[in-house]
Amino acid sequence: MDELPDIIPFQRRLDELRAQMADPAFYQNPRAAAEIIREQQKLQRLVTDHGRHRKLLGEISEARALLRDPKDDPGLKELAATELAVLGEQCERLSRAVLLAMIPPEPTDSRDTVMEIRAGTGGEEASLFSAELFRLYTKYAESRGWSIQPMSSSQSERGGFKEVIFLVTGTDVYRQLKYESGVHRVQRVPVTEASGRIHTSTVTVAVLPEAEEVEVKIDPQELEITVQRASGPGGQGVNTTDSAVRIIHKPTGMIVFCADGRSQQKNKASAMAVLRSRLLKLREEEERAKYAAERRSQIGSGDRSERIRTYNFPQNRLTDHRIGLTLYNLPQIMEGGIGQVIQALQQADYEEKFARLTGQPAVARAHRDEEDD
Repeated sequence: MDELPDIIPFQRRLDELRAQMADPAFYQNPRAAAEIIREQQKLQRLVTDHGRHRKLLGEISEARALLRDPKDDPGLKELAATELAVLGEQCERLSRAVLLAMIPPEPTDSRDTVMEIRAGTGGEEASLFSAELFRLYTKYAESRGWSIQPMSSSQSERGGFKEVIFLVTGTDVYRQLKYESGVHRVQRVPVTEASGRIHTSTVTVAVLPEAEEVEVKIDPQELEITVQRASGPGGQGVNTTDSAVRIIHKPTGMIVFCADGRSQQKNKASAMAVLRSRLLKLREEEERAKYAAERRSQIGSGDRSERIRTYNFPQNRLTDHRIGLTLYNLPQIMEGGIGQVIQALQQADYEEKFARLTGQPAVARAHRDEEDD
């Protein structure tokens, strides 16, 4: 059993966090305090497990010494051999847990998340599936105790969504949802199809960690902000006042439109939140592009041109093409049961990071990516 990497840098960071938590002003910023507490708890587990691993190595060394000593009783040696096998398994599991815990966390993992769902190819059928994905994520959020805040939407003629943007708030939201970014493909017989033929449509999902103002500074001179009367249902509270807000970020050409709220100020705040999140995501993607060759195999790159998943309704099948995962419980998944897919993606991501950290090959994935019809 090899020694683990040095724990001293992690112990120093743990001491720093403990000092911050002892400051009387620590809880003045509840959000920052919560993040520090989570990091402190994780580091405490890491330091404790590292100590347990070092102790196990000592016990393994003692058991091996007993086996090598020719003077020891054969019964004692048999007992030592049995104990050595058990200690070896415990040490291996603990070593893996410690190494995974040493992988640097993504700084945005604990963030709330802005999700954008847009109909792609497929016309009205794509819009209807956009609405179904919105319902799926809403139900998944409810199951985890998260909150959904609609920010902007554009409905289609049959009640689907050409586009829907919403904020998800809760614990470790981005860590769970970041793998959903990409192109989602649906195969089924649309309600608009009279001949019963299976059609293929696509929907794009963008997952953006919520940005704070201190991270993304926006020069007001770089913005073109206009207000207009909101359209669609809503009666006197929505479409009789100039409450809709449209913001153009001149340097990038990004356009954000928010009209779901009755207040112009709320719509402007929502539009600015979406813009900041998009700019943060753009900055992250530019940084990621510098290391594209190294990270080509990483799960959840966020490249929208990549088809990440297929929902095949005639075969009751969901296939995630990034990890070759195929499940035959599509109705349950569409009711919010996406957790098992997210867990599999997280595990595959951990395996890749573990392989890079240790220089060992990633564990072969158990699921086979089936061919699409």
